[in-house]
Amino acid sequence: MSEKLNSQELIALEEKYGAHNYHPLPVVLSRGEGPMVWDVEGKQYFDFLSAYSAVNQGHCHPKIVDAMVEQARTLTLTSRAFFNDSLGVYEKYITEFFGFDKVLPMNTGAEGDETALKLCRKWAYDKKGVPENEAKIIVCENNFHGRTITVVSMSTDPEARDGFGPYTPGFITIPYNDLDALAKALEDPNIAGFLVEPIQGEAGVYVPDEGYLSKAYAMCKAKNVLFIADEVQTGIARTGKLLACDHENVKPDILILGKALSGGAYPVSAVLADDDIMMVIKPGQHGSTFGGNPVAARVGIAALKVVKEEKLAERAEKLGKIFREEMRKIDSDMIKLVRGKGLLNAIIIEPKNGKEAWDVCVEMAKNGVLAKPTHGDIIRFAPPLVISEEQLMDAIDRIKKSILAFE
Repeated sequence: MSEKLNSQELIALEEKYGAHNYHPLPVVLSRGEGPMVWDVEGKQYFDFLSAYSAVNQGHCHPKIVDAMVEQARTLTLTSRAFFNDSLGVYEKYITEFFGFDKVLPMNTGAEGDETALKLCRKWAYDKKGVPENEAKIIVCENNFHGRTITVVSMSTDPEARDGFGPYTPGFITIPYNDLDALAKALEDPNIAGFLVEPIQGEAGVYVPDEGYLSKAYAMCKAKNVLFIADEVQTGIARTGKLLACDHENVKPDILILGKALSGGAYPVSAVLADDDIMMVIKPGQHGSTFGGNPVAARVGIAALKVVKEEKLAERAEKLGKIFREEMRKIDSDMIKLVRGKGLLNAIIIEPKNGKEAWDVCVEMAKNGVLAKPTHGDIIRFAPPLVISEEQLMDAIDRIKKSILAFE
């Protein structure tokens, strides 16, 4: 057997043979359990990113892994050319779980968004009577819905967008958390939908004003426009409710889920809607070879059961309050702002002596906590929801120590 490679050697392999489309922290992970991960040298860390909220149920949750392994031994893929004995069971479970008539299963969050866009446009032509090829969808500045060509077409992030044109038309961009701008955009009779993140995660955990979602939803209803919630990152108990929309009792017309829908064990995403919307898609008009495969179906059921059985939404609500309170107590002028909901939080870092958010993250890694900056000056903190209060306090002490090292 070949000698085990160390961190530097493994990083060098990625540098040489992999595309340079990511800029990771210099940590090479080899094992995970619950809220903890270990690098190849055996150092233990608290994972405060949770694979961008995919690992809400904790790393390698035994119930999810068991469901995956058991199904993988039996039947992995049939494609949708045939029925299989897992998909219908999953479809019944997830639609009842979230209260929708139908689900369209896909694999990744970006595919979920693409599916929702197609569904919205098709509904606009078939049901609303928008003239062919005239449908428009309202999106928000600083959105993040994935990295496909169509999705970057509606991005305002130059890093995500520049150099990838020509862009897909049909999007109107308005400021986030601005109801006046939404009202103005909704005056256009060809508006089909409003695609929004209940909390903008990638933008730095930007939480809108209370009432924004419910008012935006009511405004869409008044204009016969679909309210489409991208809950890929905010859904599945992350913000202290099953869905972030639940904080304002909003039931989206189209709901997009991904990430924690599999507990990080497998690529699983889903688009949920009621019959009036979902049934506009006919055979041959949309699909995916792997979407709704037997392994994904069993993993999806197991992942959602864990959320319910372990009361992860309630845990996120309680621990999130503790986290924000403790962060606000840190006596450092590097901390400009603390914000978030549930266990989706962020601190905005004021650079000091040339040290920025990246340096804070490197220092935290030394102290055994992993997090990653977004947009240069914002650190997002999103540990697995299975973290205990004792573990959370331990991690908070390490975060405090890391920030105060720059005083």
